[in-house]
Amino acid sequence: MEVWADMACAWAYIGRRRLEQAELGEDVEIVWRPYVIDPMAPVPSEPLEEELRDPVAEGALRALRATPASTPTGERAGDNGRPRGAVWRANTFDAHRVIALAHRRGGAALQGAVVERILRAHFVEGSDIGDRATLAALAAEAGLDGMAEALDRGDGADEVRSELLRGKAEGIATSPTFAVGDTMVSGAQPAEVLADLVRDAVPRRELPDEVRWLRQAEALLDARDPLGALWTLRPLLADHGDDPAVRLLAARAYFGSAQLGRAGETLEALLERTPGDHYARFLLGRTLERANRLPEALPHLRLAAAMSPEPDYVDALDRVENRLADRLTV
Repeated sequence: MEVWADMACAWAYIGRRRLEQAELGEDVEIVWRPYVIDPMAPVPSEPLEEELRDPVAEGALRALRATPASTPTGERAGDNGRPRGAVWRANTFDAHRVIALAHRRGGAALQGAVVERILRAHFVEGSDIGDRATLAALAAEAGLDGMAEALDRGDGADEVRSELLRGKAEGIATSPTFAVGDTMVSGAQPAEVLADLVRDAVPRRELPDEVRWLRQAEALLDARDPLGALWTLRPLLADHGDDPAVRLLAARAYFGSAQLGRAGETLEALLERTPGDHYARFLLGRTLERANRLPEALPHLRLAAAMSPEPDYVDALDRVENRLADRLTV
C-alpha cells in the first residue's frame, strides 16, 4: 500500500491511526509517498496562528484530537491528554526527503517509525518540522542517523521531486490518499474501508520504465505542468533523445513552458526525420507564431491543415493569415 500524505496534514495523522486499527496483516507493506498541501509554505517556518483560524484547519485538528489513540501513552500532550496541535506553518519538502531516505536505508519498518515521529512532533509536541536540525534529531530518535549531513548534501531531493510528479500524474489530489495497485481511496477513511481496499484492489500491471516515464510526461502535460514533464523526460532524453515520441513530448513541454527556441529546434530536427507528422508541423507553426515569426509559421500551418484539417490547425492558419493581412494594410 502506498500512502500519499503530507506531514503537515492532520488528516494524515488520523489516517495513520486508522491504518493501525485496520489490522491489514504482516504481508501488507505500507510505503509513504510525498504530497504537499502548501507548496508556498515558507523557509524558515512561520507561526501558524493565523492559519489555525481557518475553519477547515480547525475542523481537521478537532478531528485529530477526537481520534482514539492519537496520543500514545507517555507523549507530551495538551489538556486532557489530547494533542496540542500544530503551531508552525512548515515547508515539508525536507521532511519528505528524510522519509524517502528512511525507506531507502531501512525499508517500510524504519520509514513508518520516522513518519510516526515526525507526525507526533508536529501535531502533539508543536515542533518545527521544517527545521533541518529538528528533523535530524527526530529521525535519530526513530533509528535513522546521519540526516543532518544527508540533508545538507541534498540527498533525497531528486527522489522526492520525482515522486511528487508521479503522484500528480496518477491523479493524487488529497492528503492522505491510500493506493493499492490501481485502486485508491482518498481521505482519512475508516479502518474497514482500508481493509476492503487491500482485499479488493486490482493489481497494477508492471510497465518498463521507458513506457512509464512517457505516460507520466503525457499526463503532466495534460495537467498543464510542462516543467514537470521535462523533469520526467530527463532519463529518456539522455538515453533515447532521438526517438520521435520522446522528441515530440519534449517539444510540447518546451512549447508549454515558453522555451520557444528549444521547441523550434526540437521540432525542426524531428520533421527532418518524419516530415509527414502533421502534429509536429502544426506545433512548429504555433511555436513560430508565438515567437511572432508569422511568415515562417504560415507554410507549416498550411501543410498541417492540408494533411489533417483539424479545427485547431485551421483556426491557427486563419489567425496567422489574418494577422499577416493586417500587417499589409497598415
